[in-house]
Amino acid sequence: MKINSSSSRPIVFAVSDSIGETAELVIRAAMIQFNSGHINIKRIPYVTDIEYVEEVIEEAKAESKCAIVCTIVLPEVRQKLIELAHKNNIPIVDLMGPMMDTLSKVTELKPRLEPGLVHKIDEDYFKKVEALEFAVQYDDGKDPRGFAKADVILIGVSRTSKTPLALYLAHNRLKVANLPLVPEMIIPDELFQVPAKKIVGLTISKEKLYEIRQERLKALGLDADASYASPERIKKEIEFADKIMAKIGCPRIDVSNKAVEEIATKIIEIIRKGEK
Repeated sequence: MKINSSSSRPIVFAVSDSIGETAELVIRAAMIQFNSGHINIKRIPYVTDIEYVEEVIEEAKAESKCAIVCTIVLPEVRQKLIELAHKNNIPIVDLMGPMMDTLSKVTELKPRLEPGLVHKIDEDYFKKVEALEFAVQYDDGKDPRGFAKADVILIGVSRTSKTPLALYLAHNRLKVANLPLVPEMIIPDELFQVPAKKIVGLTISKEKLYEIRQERLKALGLDADASYASPERIKKEIEFADKIMAKIGCPRIDVSNKAVEEIATKIIEIIRKGEK
């Protein structure tokens, strides 16, 4: 079998209105069937207008042997590329058009026609995973060094939904650390080195906290008279938390009778307001 030298190999252009990764992967997958190494691949990304299409065709015409594989979702751009390729006898494979047409028929839906959605979705997914891992790593004040890296830090007494909120907010790609405020603990210096606008204090009424802690003790099969749920202990913790929040000067949210979703929405509003 005669093998082309690198300079004389045919070129396959991977043309896309995004980064062109999908087109290149398909080309490489097909080339495996030919033992690979017999073509050169040139990726041409972000082809989003007719003028750029014309430039691509001019470049392809300059090659003695070439083909085009395209993954373009914009209909007018895709059609122009196919039209000019056929006019200039350049072989072209449209990977995206027939697939979208087929899916439109079977789903009776119209495509969004937004270039690069795959990568946007992938990026969004990985940001969520990263935020979830962050919430677990810096839960319950495990490592105060995380405060500087966090988008928001939640502080409050035990049973104010800090951990559920951190995990919920992670799905909004927010990195959340949280710290329980306990009178016997030494507050880490790192907390006071973070801008107050990044910290949200979660407050709760004494009555509601007593009710929640009583239920918690029952669920654990513990004595309802434990100091953890005593009115005196609750009063002491809330007063301590109030002092710390006042010292920091952070915004506060009363979580007494609110669902996690409602509290999370308020936290997001506070963070966005602080970013302005």
